Amino acid sequence: MGDKPIPKYMQLKGELLSWIQSGRLKPDDQTPSEHEIAGQFSMSRQTVRQALGQLEKEGWLYRLQGKGTFVARQDTRSLQQSNMIGMMTTHISDYIFPHIVRGAEARLREGGYSMMLSSTDNDKNKERENLEMMLSQPFKGLIIEPTKSAQGNPNLQLFLSLEIHRIPFIMINERYPELHCPCLKLDDEAGGFMAAEHLIQLGHKEIAGFFKTDDLQGANRLKGFTRAFHKYRLPLGQDTVTHYTTEQKLTVPYEAALQMLQRQMRPTAFVCYNDELAVLLLEAARQTGLSVPEDLSIIGFDDSTLATATEVKLTTLSHPKLEMGVRAADMLIDMMEKRTADAPKDVIYKPEIILRNSTQAPRNSKV
Repeated sequence: MGDKPIPKYMQLKGELLSWIQSGRLKPDDQTPSEHEIAGQFSMSRQTVRQALGQLEKEGWLYRLQGKGTFVARQDTRSLQQSNMIGMMTTHISDYIFPHIVRGAEARLREGGYSMMLSSTDNDKNKERENLEMMLSQPFKGLIIEPTKSAQGNPNLQLFLSLEIHRIPFIMINERYPELHCPCLKLDDEAGGFMAAEHLIQLGHKEIAGFFKTDDLQGANRLKGFTRAFHKYRLPLGQDTVTHYTTEQKLTVPYEAALQMLQRQMRPTAFVCYNDELAVLLLEAARQTGLSVPEDLSIIGFDDSTLATATEVKLTTLSHPKLEMGVRAADMLIDMMEKRTADAPKDVIYKPEIILRNSTQAPRNSKV
């Protein structure tokens, strides 16, 4: 049996709701009359009345006797009395994300709020779907990690709708450049610089960098990496940098590393976008018969649990993780409860090098 057809009034309700969510109809705007809507969509007045009635019942619209129907402000919707907070990250259950989520959830629970998690799997279409869901639900505030932040923001109108409906939101790890929401992030450029500088000061000159550049974190880590080369007047060779996208993370850097390590004039050190990649490139070193750190130094990023899960413990750069989650929740609670008239300021964390045993001076170094 086939799916039942969607009733016309529900189709119309969805279309009118998209007008509200996209900002085409703004808070306190009067909606077109039943007659105008019926004419535009070739539907009966009864169908239009049903659709408007549903939207009014759900708190999207309000009616003024003798004047017409208007778009409700988000903070006056009856559903907005909810204490539900939405949190959307690129991933939930792996790498550093469980620590960020745990910090935010614990702090929100202390404040009397509950939290609903969603993940985009670093896919912009899923980001759009999640934003549409969040706009249709009674979320009081949102914590959002942007998806592929270096590849533009095709969902800008939905983010602007959050502002139109006065739903406070903050961003973590990065922020789309065209938005004005507060952001908690790491100084990724400083981290990239510190990683390369650490190796340079050990005496390495042939250093390769591997960076995922579809997000701004990776782009900024690469920027810091190249700045260290300029400061120490080291040449950037043709194969010094390998950049890749999320979809290529298991193939492109690994294959590039294998090729580099099989050359006679090979790199003596790798700077990796994160610990996940560093662990993968440890395997590339093993495959080519090289020992870490005796033959090849490797430095990761984020100080994740992966950094100490292998036989070789990784030198890496710190990431605040748990603290970021807690502080993001604190900041959002302040915004929702209007504890201060001042707009929240960005929080920029300075990374630190965590020294372990995956880096050392290169052989025959005089440093």
